[in-house]
Amino acid sequence: MNSNVLTEMCLEQLTLSGVHEGEKVIVLSEGDDRLDYANAFLAAGQRLGARMYHMRLPAPLPDSGAWAVGKTGLAANPDAVEALKNADMVVDLIFLLFSEEQMAIQASGTRVLTAVEPAPLLARLMPTKQLRERVEVGAELLAKAKTMRITSKHGTDVIYKLGVYPTMSEYGYTDEPGRWDHWPAAFVFTGGADDGVDGQIVLAPGDVLLPFNTYVRDPVTYTIEKGFITDIRGGLDAELIKSYMGTFHDPRGFGMSHVGWGLDHRAHWHGLTHFPGGMGMELRSFYGNVMFSTGPNNELGGPNDTACHLDIPMRNCSLFLDDEPMVLDGNIAVKEMQHVFK
Repeated sequence: MNSNVLTEMCLEQLTLSGVHEGEKVIVLSEGDDRLDYANAFLAAGQRLGARMYHMRLPAPLPDSGAWAVGKTGLAANPDAVEALKNADMVVDLIFLLFSEEQMAIQASGTRVLTAVEPAPLLARLMPTKQLRERVEVGAELLAKAKTMRITSKHGTDVIYKLGVYPTMSEYGYTDEPGRWDHWPAAFVFTGGADDGVDGQIVLAPGDVLLPFNTYVRDPVTYTIEKGFITDIRGGLDAELIKSYMGTFHDPRGFGMSHVGWGLDHRAHWHGLTHFPGGMGMELRSFYGNVMFSTGPNNELGGPNDTACHLDIPMRNCSLFLDDEPMVLDGNIAVKEMQHVFK
């Protein structure tokens, strides 16, 4: 993408995120990754009068290739963490989510924006204030609920007991102290009580496995008891899931992580066919998907900080909060969250 176009995109993003004259903004990168993004954010921030800095960490050493969430190059560099805590905003180009370091940075009042998806996707899913309003309606409804039930014609029927963990909203920019968001994103989520998720989830062909960045081919059945997966059954996809989770040698990976639904009408379910190299944020956001996750819940303040994490957006599900429908067969059921397709 042309550097001038990328800079204009970052200018729009930083403007939405409330960057203004005199603010201290640090762009965090790693090795040679996304240096074009770093340059674009630095140029955009300067135009807004912010004090811009670039912190560039060394490229990580080779590892097993597994997506070990929460493990970052900042862990061995407390001085760098302190510097980031002293910023008004950090632009994260390496993906700090689930790490102790990001939590410490946010706790200091620094707002954090993650941007790691392909530039054409960032352009197409530029955040809007209207989308934020839609997400915040969902967050308000979710925050009041005591139970969430997810069903599907394929056999999913699971109940989450809510109220233990906070509700989180993602709408793609961050203008409040201590807030994190991800560009692009548009969904709401929370977590069930540690021992309060029970039932069955059946993945159907076309549901999405992240970080595999693949679509489910054959049904996969999860049995969940008291917040932990006790059985995973099915064909090749089930075997791949179990094999992947087994590489972490951590039984906490079978715990239930966050759960919620997507709200961006511009996001495409087929997005992986266009941007296979991204992290799947479009798939987490597509309109009417219901996403459940396994593994860590420390992002929500929970005790599980395992590095074993899968996000699984599902199509054609129904989601109820205290028996009131939010999503019905993959369609948003609440008027204030609906988009009128033309």
